[in-house]
Amino acid sequence: MNIFRLAGDMTHLLSVVVLLLKIHATRSCRGISLKTQELYALVFLTRYIDLFFRYVSLYNTIMKLVFLGSSGTIIYYMRFHRVVRTTYDREQDTFRAWFLIGPCLLLALLINGEFTPIEILWTFSLYLEAVAIPPQLVLLQRTQNIDNLTGNYILLLGAYRGLYIINWIYRSFTEDNYRQWIVWVSGLVQTGLYADFFYYYFKSWQNNEKLSLPQ
Repeated sequence: MNIFRLAGDMTHLLSVVVLLLKIHATRSCRGISLKTQELYALVFLTRYIDLFFRYVSLYNTIMKLVFLGSSGTIIYYMRFHRVVRTTYDREQDTFRAWFLIGPCLLLALLINGEFTPIEILWTFSLYLEAVAIPPQLVLLQRTQNIDNLTGNYILLLGAYRGLYIINWIYRSFTEDNYRQWIVWVSGLVQTGLYADFFYYYFKSWQNNEKLSLPQ
């Protein structure tokens, strides 16, 4: 593992910590899309199914369990916590997630590294992660309810993927025959979806203004 991969993992982990901190400290999930969180949960469930039969390393196992557990915790808070669930923007979080899941599953069946159930599920998780953020961005555009913790959460999510791209570039120069086109294309699509948010985040930071997205 190189420093860019480790930095990406830690940034991803920090994004989850920031989101849990927001929910726990403020007893509110306002501005957070449950649709996006459930898509991420599906990403982790299909990607980490190999926990049951494949051991890579202690670090790998712990990280997988942390992301599975934190994802379930976030969804629990938003769906069942007696206080937090009342703050969920249900009327605004109406993005039809099935329009993302169906095409990603079909694409995974058509374009994959190997036509086996585990490989198809893993490929599906890559495609779905690439497009999991739009429900969150649409919700923020509709409500303009972007507090500092929510903005930082999304920034960290985008930064994690950006660091992974640097990791891929580094590995392509240092490892023989390192080619993962599905991973690369999915990652580039995912990072591209954050570009607009990055622009308005840093613009608001530069002008010392409250972050808002164009409607």
